[in-house]
Amino acid sequence: MTTAQTQELDVQPTPLALLLLGREADPRSERGVECPGDLPSPSDPDLVARARAAKEKLGDKVFVLGHHYQRDEVIQFADVTGDSFKLAKDAAARPEAEYIVFCGVHFMAESADILTSDDQKVVLPDLAAGCSMADMATAEQVAECWDALTEAGIAEQVVPVSYMNSSADIKAFTGKHGGTICTSSNAKRALDWAFEQGEKVLFLPDQHLGRNTAVRDMGMTLEDCVVYNPHRPNGGLTAEELRGAKMILWRGHCSVHGRFSLDSVNDVRERIPGVNVLVHPECKHEVVAAADYVGSTEYIIKALEAAPAGSKWAIGTELNLVRRLANRFAAEDKEIVFLDKTVCFCSTMNRIDLPHLVWTLESLAEGTLVNRIEVDKETEAFAKLALERMLALP
Repeated sequence: MTTAQTQELDVQPTPLALLLLGREADPRSERGVECPGDLPSPSDPDLVARARAAKEKLGDKVFVLGHHYQRDEVIQFADVTGDSFKLAKDAAARPEAEYIVFCGVHFMAESADILTSDDQKVVLPDLAAGCSMADMATAEQVAECWDALTEAGIAEQVVPVSYMNSSADIKAFTGKHGGTICTSSNAKRALDWAFEQGEKVLFLPDQHLGRNTAVRDMGMTLEDCVVYNPHRPNGGLTAEELRGAKMILWRGHCSVHGRFSLDSVNDVRERIPGVNVLVHPECKHEVVAAADYVGSTEYIIKALEAAPAGSKWAIGTELNLVRRLANRFAAEDKEIVFLDKTVCFCSTMNRIDLPHLVWTLESLAEGTLVNRIEVDKETEAFAKLALERMLALP
């Protein structure tokens, strides 16, 4: 359709369309627009030296966090590396650092802001580094879901459990309604706790982690789980279906882990005899069921560290990490390949590159605060309550 035809129909771009085009920003969303200011050219041969110089100038005033899925060019400047929750805790343990530069995505920087002191400033090098999974559950949608549970007469029986990969708003909703947060490492513990508090769980926003934990680790059946679709009236479920479910799974997923398929597993077993298939629990249930090992990012790293020389591994997680691990263990004769033939980086995680990091560090070194991530006090209080419940899990 041409622009003229669009004008004749008087079609106005929606807020979501403008957001996706990068023409609008939504501070309550994982999405955003490009950072302001002029970025260094990615072809600048002095980028590494500039980043090093700015970081040295800042000294102890800056603490750089690098998520496992970041590019190598960025991860080399991280003071610590890890998954999202480990990094947020690491930031909180460094109260002397005035600036926390989080090389990850938006919800991770929010968690760091929640857990750090008011004097510390959390910075995200590119505001457009969001998370598609976190974006699949908005505060308004979750409020509508809770209304549906109330109308079905079961809200008082439901305990929300939200994955760490969620916005501060969703964490706050969880805290306000008596729930807890979980990571991919402690999801079973969180669900055990939740079922001690109530009869049902609303699991946000990743359906696969919720389903895999319930069925694989807790002995439930697939029939115990229903999927709430926020884009359909009443989530696409009848009141009877909601009442009959133990696990009410939000219809969300990771755009990277959701790509792996049963065909991927079968194909790699055919191509590499004797291969060990190791996948993240954000993968689809049939992929997890067909894998040899399943675990969080930290679990994957430790499993490969402990693996015997000469072993073969196909890994179902983000490509930056898989490639880094393959290079790291090549000298030990461990063959490590990406589970799928199709190369797949996390597109939003990869928005943070060396030019963005250099721009951020140089701006801070010059005394200019850029791209600060700040959670409002009410949201922070309830989100922190949910996080503290997780920290108190046995």
